[in-house]
Amino acid sequence: MEIRLSVFPSEWGWLGMAASPRGLAGLSLPLPTEESARQRLGSNWPQGSFQQESVWPELQQRLLAYLSGIPVQFTDVPLDLPEKPPFWRRVWELCARIPYGETRSYADLAREAGSPKAFRAVGGAMAANPIPIVIPCHRVIGSGGDLTGFGGGVEQKRRLLQMEAAAVGRLVPA
Repeated sequence: MEIRLSVFPSEWGWLGMAASPRGLAGLSLPLPTEESARQRLGSNWPQGSFQQESVWPELQQRLLAYLSGIPVQFTDVPLDLPEKPPFWRRVWELCARIPYGETRSYADLAREAGSPKAFRAVGGAMAANPIPIVIPCHRVIGSGGDLTGFGGGVEQKRRLLQMEAAAVGRLVPA
């Protein structure tokens, strides 16, 4: 299947998108340079071909709006998720429904997915999430409110949560 790749700058750094005819297949979190975004995207999608133009201009604009602090929902974006265990796919589906400015714990998602003791498996699903921001794994936190693991680093997770909280008038853990 054809995978088209593109990178673009934002206020936060360079992002990369991978799209297939079925939908969004991948999204890289902001990185400091265009080259680092291209390398990350290319290593995750070696079969992909880089495009000069955006592979999804409308989604790119929505992501730029989101990163500028405007509340944006992505639940209508068609996704082309990889073949992974059904539990992971269910967790990604549940995570995608976490409202802007809110959080859930790994244990919350495990319960919602029907396996209350599988919070570590939820962590594995979050770590393997190929579409951060759209599947907002940054909104998944530890049961005690701690900001654990995130592909972009805990500081980027904190920054995303603080941005969302500010937009909806909520406090977030420091």
